[in-house]
Amino acid sequence: MHFLSMQDPMIDSNARILLIYTGGTIGMVENPESGILETFNFEHLTNHLPELKRFKFSVDNIVFNPTLDSARMNPDHWRKMVKVIEDNYNDYDGFVVLHGTDTMAYTASALSFMLQNLTKPVILTGAQLPIGKLRTDAKENLITALEIAADKDEMGNPIVPEVSIFFQNYLMRGNRATKMNADNFNAFKTFNYPYIGQSGVKIWYDRKYILTPDEGKKTIFHYRLDENIVVLKLFPGIAENVVEAVLNIKGIKAVIVETYGSGNAPMESWFLDRIRDAVRRDIIIVNITQCPIGGVDMQRYETGVELAKAGVISGFDMTTEAALAKLMILIGHNYDIDDIKIRMRIPLVGELTRLEDRQNERVYGKI
Repeated sequence: MHFLSMQDPMIDSNARILLIYTGGTIGMVENPESGILETFNFEHLTNHLPELKRFKFSVDNIVFNPTLDSARMNPDHWRKMVKVIEDNYNDYDGFVVLHGTDTMAYTASALSFMLQNLTKPVILTGAQLPIGKLRTDAKENLITALEIAADKDEMGNPIVPEVSIFFQNYLMRGNRATKMNADNFNAFKTFNYPYIGQSGVKIWYDRKYILTPDEGKKTIFHYRLDENIVVLKLFPGIAENVVEAVLNIKGIKAVIVETYGSGNAPMESWFLDRIRDAVRRDIIIVNITQCPIGGVDMQRYETGVELAKAGVISGFDMTTEAALAKLMILIGHNYDIDDIKIRMRIPLVGELTRLEDRQNERVYGKI
């Protein structure tokens, strides 16, 4: 690890941070009769967090109306977040998005592609327990996320100019993270990429693994997304009619196939025939491993080689969330099939590491 320690003096006292409150457990209250968590208003959050008034920098807020349980999150809400960030981009030094945990990794992945050449921090955080609970993780997550959003380097530039998730002491690249625990405060992990920061007595950053924007280019805000994508999870005994039905969904443009191990799938002739037929119909098929650690290597075993011959694209070590968001934006931009296949194999915002690029983490393409 090559962590660089950053302490309070590096926080710009003149910084302005915009807190975007979308909803989620962090701002919920428990119904005294049913015990069910229900959404509440932003004042509930601020009343339980007087520390917000003690920051040396300015924190303003925008509240979604209505607030959302993250299970209701969809691409229209992502567009709304991007619009809020675009409208306020020149007036703030960083952005913190309060979000429910269940779909946070999907939103973080989507925003990472929708905010091209980001030059300021966009940090998603939330909580496993409502802020009104005594043992809540909400305060630490929110307070530290705000501090990270305000942190500057020795040249006065934001330290983390990318979309990230901060949760339970760890700062993660947004499109590398996935929710891996529903019951623990340590809910998120990036299995195939190092943490880019960590909090303790100090806040530490691993600068080697943080994206560097192209200062000569503007930040571009993307809104075009295509949702005609499906995820097909393979399992032993999956029926031919099930695979056929998925690959023949009306209007489908891409299929993420969650395969075994390093990208393996059934070798039955019917399966490969269905895949070949879909590819001939210009359906994009991406191979993502079901394993949380490691990635797809379609040259390792015969099954992977056959899938590659059939026209399946390797997803390398992308998460399903990242692959889904990447396909949405590439198809939404109306690239032709060959262009999409090329861009799916190239890291655009650090979302994948190809086998040949393991020693060079800074090989990036463009949307």
